[in-house]
Amino acid sequence: MGKVIAVSNQKGGVGKSTTVVNLAAVLGAKGKKVLIVDFDPQGNTTTSFGIRKKSIRNTVHEVLMGECTAFEAVVATEFRGVSMIPTTQRLSGATAALMNMKDKAKKLDTALEQARDFYDFILIDCPPTLDMLTINALVAANSVIVPLQCEFLSLEGLVELNNTIERVKKNFNEGLHYEGILFTMYVERYKVTGQIVKEVKKYFPKQVFETVIPRNIALSEAPSFGMPALYYDKKSKGSKAYEALAKEILKSEKKRRE
Repeated sequence: MGKVIAVSNQKGGVGKSTTVVNLAAVLGAKGKKVLIVDFDPQGNTTTSFGIRKKSIRNTVHEVLMGECTAFEAVVATEFRGVSMIPTTQRLSGATAALMNMKDKAKKLDTALEQARDFYDFILIDCPPTLDMLTINALVAANSVIVPLQCEFLSLEGLVELNNTIERVKKNFNEGLHYEGILFTMYVERYKVTGQIVKEVKKYFPKQVFETVIPRNIALSEAPSFGMPALYYDKKSKGSKAYEALAKEILKSEKKRRE
């Protein structure tokens, strides 16, 4: 059975979609079958793979509303091992619709049931909010990656997200755990970077990834060409960082299964 990882942070602009896109690409290149669920109405992950939203027949909105199966919404990307359930702005209306549904927190979990047996990894790109969409993602997930920019305001968001994760564990998904906290847009020479890292490790000593993601031009430019950094500039620091992250996750998963 495949592993479902939610990539979540209610603060926007922290590298959440960048992490989903590039981690998926590296895992796919390593021979893993990867499904991305673009669960953010902004649809940045869908765009980053060069998928034209006007040509999409079924999206994650239709899956969530029970209008089609997850497999009926899957779109193959041009990159090895990576498929996607895309999204459009229409998903933004799903939160209100979910509030009137039975088992509203488990809709995505139920929808992905069969897909778990087909894919090695399912990565969910969560919206930058702590609404019912994010709750659905956390209920469906085995673990959570939290991309965290090295700035003080990020710490407040981490505390709020941690509280949400604990509530989901208590009420819906007791096996949910941190895959890891991932420092993004990392600039070692900035004094604040070291301060934030120290503070996060103080409260989450076992949850922080060894890998950090640097500020990198290739990571910023690649989405405009509709491709992950691995295919845009394999030798870039950003691409190498996500390769290191994938190795760290695969090593951890191997230990967990032994």
